[in-house]
Amino acid sequence: MGLFDALLGNASVVNNEEVKKELQLILAEEEEVEVAFRLVRDVIVFAKTRLILVGKQGVTGKKVEYHSIPFKKHFSLQY
Repeated sequence: MGLFDALLGNASVVNNEEVKKELQLILAEEEEVEVAFRLVRDVIVFAKTRLILVGKQGVTGKKVEYHSIPFKKHFSLQY
């Protein structure tokens, strides 16, 4: 059902350690991942101080867009 859930828009919970490895360049030194969800290739991460949206683009997924939404301000980073 994993593939059908993703196609229907149902996100699945992701292991926090897996997400921390994937976001090691984005996370602050002491920042912890509370919970993360994966929707096909995109990831939604809830940290203590902010929400991080990771959007993989293109066929290969090499282009990644990160949106960091702190509880007070917003900025985005794309490379």
